[in-house]
Amino acid sequence: MPTAVAAPGQSLLSPGDHTLVLIDHQSQMAFATKSIDAIELRNNAGLVASAAAAFHVPTVLTTVAEKSFSGPMFEEITAAFPGQAAIDRTTMNTWEDPRIAVEINRIGRGRIVLAGLWTSVCIVGPALSALAQGFEVYVIADACGDVSAEAHGRAMERMQQAGARPMTALQYLLELQRDWARGDTYDTTVSIAKRYGGAYGIGLVYAKTMLGEHASEAG
Repeated sequence: MPTAVAAPGQSLLSPGDHTLVLIDHQSQMAFATKSIDAIELRNNAGLVASAAAAFHVPTVLTTVAEKSFSGPMFEEITAAFPGQAAIDRTTMNTWEDPRIAVEINRIGRGRIVLAGLWTSVCIVGPALSALAQGFEVYVIADACGDVSAEAHGRAMERMQQAGARPMTALQYLLELQRDWARGDTYDTTVSIAKRYGGAYGIGLVYAKTMLGEHASEAG
């Protein structure tokens, strides 16, 4: 019989143990994305970016052919990291750009969290590459998208088979907070959830308005 201990599981993310890499959330890539609605995609990308910024998670922003073809990164992401330039690549696989390797090594964390467009190319590439080099990899599935639901689904399966761990945008935010008694990030977490948390966020707005201090954030 194992012994229960009041401690988090080792596979849970915390703000100090990973690097977030946001890849190719750009206009041209979004035009052909069919596996998720563009509004939902932008919302989820904004949620992830805002969560990372609030918890001071080191974040790599990267684009592909920004000036010549794909266009700018979503404003929901860049607004969370004012003044931070994206690394613009020619490689479809982010992990093959030497500048990315330099940044990942500079940050020095063994867990990589990925989100971006498209899942089957621009996320599978770095996910499989990072796994092969000994990193733990998490993929925020609903902050990714692809040209079809089939393409997205098969890409997620391929990464999971290789050892990547899927999660969602709201899960990412709440996993970083994890305890509502953490007062230093409480207000920011609730604010992000209200703005980007969909029905959960609407519920928070209602509860805080109608019930005030008696409202609970528990999921």
